[in-house]
Amino acid sequence: MAHKVVVVGSSVAGIRTAQALTADGDADVTVTVIGEEAEWPYDRPPLSKQILAGAWDRERIALIAEADAAAAGIELRLGVAAAGLDATARRVKLADGGVVGYDTLVIATGLSARPSPWRPESGVHLLRTLADSTNLKQHLVPGSSVVVIGGGFIGAEAAAAARTAGCEVTVVDPVAVPMARVAGPVLGELLSQVHARHGVDARFGVGVGSVTGAAGDLTVTLDDGTRLRAATVVVGIGATPNVGWLADSGLTIDDGVVCDEYLAAVGAPGVYAVGDVARWPHPVLGTLVRSEHWTNATDQARCAARNITHPDARVPYRPSDYVWSDQYDWKLQLIGRPVAGGQDALVGDLAGQRPQAAVLHADAAGRVCAAAVVNWPKALLQCRRMIAEGASLDQARERLAVPPRT
Repeated sequence: MAHKVVVVGSSVAGIRTAQALTADGDADVTVTVIGEEAEWPYDRPPLSKQILAGAWDRERIALIAEADAAAAGIELRLGVAAAGLDATARRVKLADGGVVGYDTLVIATGLSARPSPWRPESGVHLLRTLADSTNLKQHLVPGSSVVVIGGGFIGAEAAAAARTAGCEVTVVDPVAVPMARVAGPVLGELLSQVHARHGVDARFGVGVGSVTGAAGDLTVTLDDGTRLRAATVVVGIGATPNVGWLADSGLTIDDGVVCDEYLAAVGAPGVYAVGDVARWPHPVLGTLVRSEHWTNATDQARCAARNITHPDARVPYRPSDYVWSDQYDWKLQLIGRPVAGGQDALVGDLAGQRPQAAVLHADAAGRVCAAAVVNWPKALLQCRRMIAEGASLDQARERLAVPPRT
């Protein structure tokens, strides 16, 4: 009989796992994908970018066509959440009372937006699902006032979409340079200035004490006593792994599903985890990590699928650590993982309206291990190669051609 694989989670990690499993011509598998949302599987990165800005429609973000799913033999059970796991009996319990058995289980349940601690009568929005994006978009009308709480990727992208729509936008974050958390201090400061150039009021280095009122007439009170008026508030303060349904499963749960280097979940045989919910030993950092990014989800999907279909020749997961963000007409791209004890070098020019530059990060031995690139896609490709080659910081600076000032 065919090997039965059940994938819990219908976002990018789950769908790409299903596709990789069924694309392997040597694999005799059946694949069932269980998804909590009734929506046909869709891609999430555009929700805070093109969908929120109204540039793309629903069809453009579909992860797989219905005809392709049927042709591949992928069964999708949508609109029902996983409610529990009996790892001994190899059964997934569903919220509607159903039970699905498996030979191998892939956990791809992803994240939920961290709930807002501020709960006025109405007018506060999170941004994680298609429904969230569609609902928020209706409130981004010219002249409307929007306060975004959180200056990370989601907050920054939502602020850019709102400003592009003609809203009056304020971004609040307790960190003085929010994007420095991912892009480093140099580019982090530059990206903060981008919002100011586009008319966004940045209130960084101060937290939010309360949000009161109702949609259309909200008051956001900051920790320094400042009061901001808003018609709409967007809260982007992080996300949490969807692991509640695994509480009694016997799996090791610690800020996600803990896995070994092959993405096999610790605590039960025949279980893998991929995407935002997986926590695995990073080969460079030497510690367990989770990565809440699209590229990691797709890369892990391929790795897990291969290890399921080739159990006697499994390969460890080796991440590319690639992340990107689109804000206005700027593109930020990150590759690799910075490590302690290294040094940075700037290549390019940060002057001008749309500068092109790369910040290279080298480890303690002087080898390039990470890079942050703004508006310079060709440099990103070169940095990817140099990281793989273990090029020195001096070599990398020589090989990167400085772009013309724009």
